[in-house]
Amino acid sequence: MSKEYVTEKTFSKTDFSTVDIKSADYENCFFENCNFYEVDLSAIRFSGCTFKGCNLSMAKLTKTSFIETRFKECKLMGLHFENCYEFLFSVDFENCNLNLASFYRNKLKKTSFKNCMLQETDFTESDLTASVFDNSNLERATFDHSILEKTDFRSSYNYSIDPEINRIRKAKFSLVSIAGLLEKYDITIE
Repeated sequence: MSKEYVTEKTFSKTDFSTVDIKSADYENCFFENCNFYEVDLSAIRFSGCTFKGCNLSMAKLTKTSFIETRFKECKLMGLHFENCYEFLFSVDFENCNLNLASFYRNKLKKTSFKNCMLQETDFTESDLTASVFDNSNLERATFDHSILEKTDFRSSYNYSIDPEINRIRKAKFSLVSIAGLLEKYDITIE
């Protein structure tokens, strides 16, 4: 049995925690102020979709596809993006709360995180090549054996990145926040 195909549809103020979301392929759809809190989005495909003002916290993402998907002003707390379908995975975030989310081993090349809360977010072994963390809070975010080459951290803050265990060649950092690269040495910078 093939999935339903939903295209160019707008969903506004829909509470998917009380109304079942169809297991379908959603293309170029717009979700505005919708609630997906703890909703099972497994095996659903979102392509070219935009989520604005939505709460997706704690949603189940087993084999969920996000292809060229944008999140604006969304709560995405505790999401396990590592469970998503890997093929063509492509996301961008603006003004989002991604605290406690996990991108373990995700390929996130050229991903934009603009004005995001990323406290305690896990980027272990992820590939963030040429990504941009623009004015984003990375307090207690984990970078462990991550690929951060050409990644732009210039306006991000509160990060702690160990250059000895992460690939940071040609990454960009601001002089003001350079202490985040030296934290493990327990030195004082004045």
